[in-house]
Amino acid sequence: MSEELPDRPRPPELSGVDLARQALVAAKEQARARGAAAQQKKQARRGGLRSGARADGRDPLPLGAAINRLITERGWETPAAVGGVMGRWPQLVGPEVAQHCEPQKYDEDARVLTVQCDSTAWATQLRLLAPTLVARLNEDLGHGTVKVIKVLGPGGPARRYGSLRAPGSKGPGDTYG
Repeated sequence: MSEELPDRPRPPELSGVDLARQALVAAKEQARARGAAAQQKKQARRGGLRSGARADGRDPLPLGAAINRLITERGWETPAAVGGVMGRWPQLVGPEVAQHCEPQKYDEDARVLTVQCDSTAWATQLRLLAPTLVARLNEDLGHGTVKVIKVLGPGGPARRYGSLRAPGSKGPGDTYG
């Protein structure tokens, strides 16, 4: 038993013309949605949106600006700065030290710069200069970029293996490093 409330108006029942209008509106919305999806597919096939009259992120950039943007987006600021230091090594440490010691690699996680020297005397000298060099590098790169300088001595001659070797001997490699 359904009782109708006298104070609430009932929604009017739709006639044939009203039903047709409502169906037309729904069909237009669906067509608009399909058209937008087709337009997006078409743009994706063309390589994305086309550039318009105003500047946006898709416009061509000068090479330097494009490289700086790439370095910033990828988070390569510190490795790029350390790479610059390796290129300017003689200006940072002086020509005499740079002639005998050269940077090999930088470990970003441990913040360790590895430097190889051509003699054990220069390796010892650079170990004594390490705190001063760390301060100078951090002044140039930013505080805390380099925490430790790991100094390596000369590599020494290649080890020869043969039948005339004493067991356990490292040969001439015993006196290097």
